[in-house]
Amino acid sequence: MKPLEHYRLLIADDHPLYRGALREAVTGLFERIDIAEAGTFNEVTELLERGSEVDLVLLDLTMPGVRSFSGLMYLRAQYPSVPVIVVSANDDPAAIRRCMEFGASGFIPKTLGVEVMRDAISCILSGGVWTPPDVDLSAGSDAETAALMARMTTLTPQQVRVLMMLSEGLLNKQIAYQLGVSEATVKAHVSAILQKLGVESRTQAVIAAAKIETGQWSQGAPAAS
Repeated sequence: MKPLEHYRLLIADDHPLYRGALREAVTGLFERIDIAEAGTFNEVTELLERGSEVDLVLLDLTMPGVRSFSGLMYLRAQYPSVPVIVVSANDDPAAIRRCMEFGASGFIPKTLGVEVMRDAISCILSGGVWTPPDVDLSAGSDAETAALMARMTTLTPQQVRVLMMLSEGLLNKQIAYQLGVSEATVKAHVSAILQKLGVESRTQAVIAAAKIETGQWSQGAPAAS
């Protein structure tokens, strides 16, 4: 980490109180720091699309407009140079491993204290990777899931967004309206998604996305937040 560097962080979480806790954790960590906040995934993308220079995103796994790993997948595809730390209430080891497989630079459970959070953020801004020390990152997914995840990572950022909207049950015309594109463009994206995922229908694509989303949670584990 370079001294006197001016850092710009984006805190993305739909709970104002937790955004405040994260802001408190990072404020004072550096001599010069700007912190932007977003309560929905649309606000995240609007900030980044406006050309806002961001050195680090602290991303909740679930907020309006995104759920589970799709937000992380989109950010890693669209902004590969911007490191992302996943911050979640769910510290299931399999969930942490999957976040790292999708390109996160770190995973911070919401149960951590302020000092540990600061150490993790400093480590990542210095070019390192941080996860809870008791998590074994070497345990991989089963072969079928690993293959599906590999196919998921070939999706373009826009295809990730379309798949997110398909998973929400939106029709092509609704997706076209939200993305500001034509229905023909959406249809082309859907066709490409089916091809890349090796499935034959929208329903199968949604099922594939759900497998990635739910396959990592332990039985009875709380939903990511």
